[in-house]
Amino acid sequence: MAAELVRGQNHPLSQARLEVRVAAGSPIVVGVTLGDEHGKVHGAEWVAHPGAPTLPGLEVSRQAAADHRLAVDLGAVPEAVHRVDVLLALPAAGGGGPASFGAVAAPFVAVTGLDGTEVVSYTITGLDAESAVVALELYRRQGAWKVRAIGQGYAGGLAELLTDQGLPEAHQLATVINEAVAQGLARSLPAPPRPTDPDRSHQTAAPALGGDQGRQAAQGASGAVPPQPVPPYDPQAPGVPPQPSPSYGAQTRGGPPQPTSSDNPQGTPAASAPQQPTSPYGTPQPGHPYGPAPAAPFAAQPPGVTPGGPIDYSHPRRQSAAPPPQPTAPTAQPAQPVAGDATGWSMDERLYNQVWGMFEDLARTMAAYRSAVDFADSRMEKELDQVLSDPRSRLGGQGEAAREAAQAKHAQLVDQARAVLDRDLAQLSAEADVVEPALPPAYARWDNPVWQGYRVPLEVPMALRLGDVHLPEAAGLRIPLLVRLPLERGLWIDSGHTGSLDGSFTDSHDLGRLAMETAVAHAARLLAVHPAGEFTVHVIDPAGSAAQALAPLMQTGVLAAPPAVGAAGVADVLARLTERVDLVQMAVRAGAADSLPPGLDTAEQLLIVNDFPHGFDDRAVTRLRYLADEGPAVGVHLMMVADREDAAGYGPLLDPLWRSLLRLTAVPDDHLADPWVGHAWTYEPSLVPPGSQVLHQVLTQVAMARTKYT
Repeated sequence: MAAELVRGQNHPLSQARLEVRVAAGSPIVVGVTLGDEHGKVHGAEWVAHPGAPTLPGLEVSRQAAADHRLAVDLGAVPEAVHRVDVLLALPAAGGGGPASFGAVAAPFVAVTGLDGTEVVSYTITGLDAESAVVALELYRRQGAWKVRAIGQGYAGGLAELLTDQGLPEAHQLATVINEAVAQGLARSLPAPPRPTDPDRSHQTAAPALGGDQGRQAAQGASGAVPPQPVPPYDPQAPGVPPQPSPSYGAQTRGGPPQPTSSDNPQGTPAASAPQQPTSPYGTPQPGHPYGPAPAAPFAAQPPGVTPGGPIDYSHPRRQSAAPPPQPTAPTAQPAQPVAGDATGWSMDERLYNQVWGMFEDLARTMAAYRSAVDFADSRMEKELDQVLSDPRSRLGGQGEAAREAAQAKHAQLVDQARAVLDRDLAQLSAEADVVEPALPPAYARWDNPVWQGYRVPLEVPMALRLGDVHLPEAAGLRIPLLVRLPLERGLWIDSGHTGSLDGSFTDSHDLGRLAMETAVAHAARLLAVHPAGEFTVHVIDPAGSAAQALAPLMQTGVLAAPPAVGAAGVADVLARLTERVDLVQMAVRAGAADSLPPGLDTAEQLLIVNDFPHGFDDRAVTRLRYLADEGPAVGVHLMMVADREDAAGYGPLLDPLWRSLLRLTAVPDDHLADPWVGHAWTYEPSLVPPGSQVLHQVLTQVAMARTKYT
């Protein structure tokens, strides 16, 4: 259980790779200082800040945001470092934001492991006129690391804080940080709504990601020999110049929250970890800065990007161990996008973070475009109202000229916004073209050649692809919809008429058949990405109407048992799975996991329910609700294929059941919303191409591996 610290309290750290999450009610700046055994910071090169975001084992964000994630690898911190302080500061006055922490919500800081398990949390209370604060201190004691809640505020801001830590050039560095932050805030978007769940400590955290890995400034040193900045994740050879950041994706690509469902207004999580709209990853950072941070007085100036020049396809997280030499001329060809060009401890995690970074980039880019168009519309309406309000200008040449001028300004603003959007879409499309072919089976479409070389994996992947999402202005740019594994909520494949966006499917039988085929494709992918013997599928088909759609699962023998039919079959399957949930819950709560019955299947369980509520009595419905609520925590997952209208006779009794499931559709539908700006995204399921044998081939290998395992 996570420890909730108070000021001055400490707690041991049992792992070196951690993530520090920071959440506040207003955009704040986050930095890190490295201190010696006395806590002294010897130079600017011992400080990670938005202008120089990386130090050995550390990464911070390049911008101010309401939420931050800091990747920390204590094993990579130099031996001379004994203290790692996490600093929070409000952007400098002049940006229209609050001037002191007393005017914002109490900042919340949490330290989590790579698996998202929260180690400690600390809410910084009692702040008033302070504009900078030392939140946490990670310190080395007798060869082991501990964390201490500090909460020390400074009314004089960053300059006073850094001076107190012994930094000689504190005022100069504070100015550099404020300039870097100001450049980011100039293009930032408003933060999305704060999650409605007040208990943030119980939300699952994202894996350690870290902030933007932009160009690293080479900073001068004085006094003690400083640690040399090197990238903590993907170091490059010294002297290799970093790539310039693209305009569309300079914001932090942090751990992605999942889309929310428009059917879920109460705020129930809309996807397995991370959840929506209360994202366990924290509300994503709101900024969308464009271009590099300003150079420090003691830093090497990174190469800029010529305005209006060629498109820059480089990824914003690209980093370098040393500053590049000054170029004599602009680069002729921009760097090409690279698959896996994001932070992460493995290629699997890098691709996952890159896909979610593309998702966020497209959401924010489209938000900027739609905002610009709305502004142009409102401005034209205002100017036309002014013309019409004067009777003398309603008729004649003067009024016509005013109307033409207003329309010309409107067209100019829209054209400018569209040009920026087209540029950003070109960059994202180029990145998608590189990333899609490089995705592993768990993330890939069924038509990806990676399935032709499929082998049963030895470990569970980080996430699973459920389909694609896109926006109407960029229908050709499809973003994979990835959800974390293990699933933390069930899936509902809607077979009702509301599942058809264009109305092309009006026959309930066709929709039901297509929904079941979608469920089979999802179940097959889940079986394929789990090691042999670690995932079991059960099916309830009371009327036997899904025999054709279930043929791939039945013919290859990957089902635990034939589909249950009739009321008796429904009751039997639900009773066995309910008993399993009860036994595992009791064992976990008693701390006696080794006392489970020998014959109990400890693999993850998936129950596919077709044609609900046919064949279900009141007791079966109660058990189904129990599995939906309690099952995911102990490895029992639910996949419903149903039309909500068919269960309308139960009234509001089943409302919690539908809200607890992530609604998907068998045909394109715009019911999903992103967690950053709330766009309505069109979802399309990941289906097997017609006539393809890939599903049968993959399931055959799964069945063979299971036979060898047993």
